[in-house]
Amino acid sequence: MKSSTQDQAQGTFHKITGKIKELFGKASLDAELEGEGKNEIRAGKVQQKAGKVEKVVGQ
Repeated sequence: MKSSTQDQAQGTFHKITGKIKELFGKASLDAELEGEGKNEIRAGKVQQKAGKVEKVVGQ
């Protein structure tokens, strides 16, 4: 698997796990877990964008 495709896949994984953490944090009133989820979502978005840029630059 190309690194750009791998970055996009890992970014999607981080966005999904981040959303799960955020939802569990809200449900359990755990602000720390909710914040951790939001940060992981942001990291996933950045990683996806990096994969897209790498794909365009690599061609």
